[in-house]
Amino acid sequence: MSRNIREVATRLLATREHSSAELFRKLVQKGFAQPDVQRLITQLQQENLLSDDRFIESFIRSRQQRGVGPIRIQAELRQHDFADEEIRPVLDASAQGWLRLAQQVRQKKFGAVIPRDYEEKVRQMRFLEYRGFSHEQIRIIIELADEIA
Repeated sequence: MSRNIREVATRLLATREHSSAELFRKLVQKGFAQPDVQRLITQLQQENLLSDDRFIESFIRSRQQRGVGPIRIQAELRQHDFADEEIRPVLDASAQGWLRLAQQVRQKKFGAVIPRDYEEKVRQMRFLEYRGFSHEQIRIIIELADEIA
């Protein structure tokens, strides 16, 4: 295995976490042979320099900071070739914060006042749905906000 391939991989991993599949694709695109790339990925995983679990956690954290909800995050992680069984436990571990995040996202966009007007409620609900929050989370934020406050 070429020393060059490890240097390229290390440089990529130094900038941010990568999934195994993502690192594999990038290294193959750079012209490295697939068997060499696979051996390197296995080696990096054994050295704990590459971790799909760490990537998932980092990905979820970064999306949460951008105000993205669990449904959209799960869809994005599926595009990174992760199965629901790998994603769900990490999303569930963050479950306590989803309502708070949905409320913060709504307030940042629309202000603190909960709308009374049906059309405005629907508009805000659509916005939260686009951001990836579940119908239940949205219902609690919009419909039950008076009871929470």
